[in-house]
Amino acid sequence: MRFIIEKRNEKSKKMQVLIPIYSLLISFVLGAIVLLLSNANPIQTYAAIFKGAFGSNTKIQYTLVKMIPLLMCGLAVGIAFRLRFWNIGAEGQYVMGVIGITWVMQFWTWLPNVLVLPIGLIMAIIFGGLWGGIPGALKAQWKVDETLTTLMMNYIAIGIAEYLYISAWKAPKNNMGTVKYPDFAWIQRFWGKVHYGIFIALILVVILYFVLYKTRWGFELNMIGKNSEAARCQGVSIKKNIILAMLLSGAIAGLAGGIDASAVTHSLTKGVNSGYGFTGIIVAWMSGLNPFVSIVIALFLAALETGSDALQITMHLPSAMGEVLQGLILIPLLAGSIFIDHRIKPARVKGDK
Repeated sequence: MRFIIEKRNEKSKKMQVLIPIYSLLISFVLGAIVLLLSNANPIQTYAAIFKGAFGSNTKIQYTLVKMIPLLMCGLAVGIAFRLRFWNIGAEGQYVMGVIGITWVMQFWTWLPNVLVLPIGLIMAIIFGGLWGGIPGALKAQWKVDETLTTLMMNYIAIGIAEYLYISAWKAPKNNMGTVKYPDFAWIQRFWGKVHYGIFIALILVVILYFVLYKTRWGFELNMIGKNSEAARCQGVSIKKNIILAMLLSGAIAGLAGGIDASAVTHSLTKGVNSGYGFTGIIVAWMSGLNPFVSIVIALFLAALETGSDALQITMHLPSAMGEVLQGLILIPLLAGSIFIDHRIKPARVKGDK
């Protein structure tokens, strides 16, 4: 007997709940097999990951700080994904946001102190937005494949950043990195390592939910994503919406970079391409492009990353084991999401009665 994968007429609410649970259980089983082959106790290892992410106030703080850029990058790519524009470039847009805020912090010294941070964040938004707008315009005007252009532009942005912090903007007597931002322009912390940028991210969730689900523009994006030809027949401008969506997508990723730079790193330096943009793709996909669900997914991925970092110390496992376990957990979750929109059914073979 053969089986085929068939698209459901509508999303199954039951499967939306059950599939992630089943996928997570499969993930833990696969991870346990790898751990057993590595002579490690799976239960103790998973407990160590949880403790590494939530075992103390300090660890909770680190997890929440890491969640902020993951959430914002997830929101950013989710906008583009709604109209089936595959923005793989949030990493580069994030990096350009850091470059934008660093430019203000380092060279706009004539600004009043109170304006340095707001102007810096605005520049982060502009730099990220323009970086996202370029592949958007190429796609809209000449149908250039966005997967290729957004991916390539990541490495261009990273190359520009490396040139700046290694050479052009390098701090005097420093091996690497720009001058530290002035402390009056830092985003302040309110609980240990947790800074006020988390409220900006949560406000963005509410705003985007309203825009995407309650406004005409959100309806148009959804219509384009489901059937671009039908949307065109209804008078919806495909070109305009692609460009606007990518400007907004890049702007949010750029803002994520500006916030993280101002609150955490306080400079443009090595490690600016931290992978938040790439992981944001997973956040958007696993959340079903729902901004509120993105909060839960971003927190889960942040906890998985911070918790896995502790394995080398607490469980004496190789540093790569954390990445292996993250992959084993994420792959079934992503693969399982297919069955929310699709189902497996027996295929009739010629000769069957």
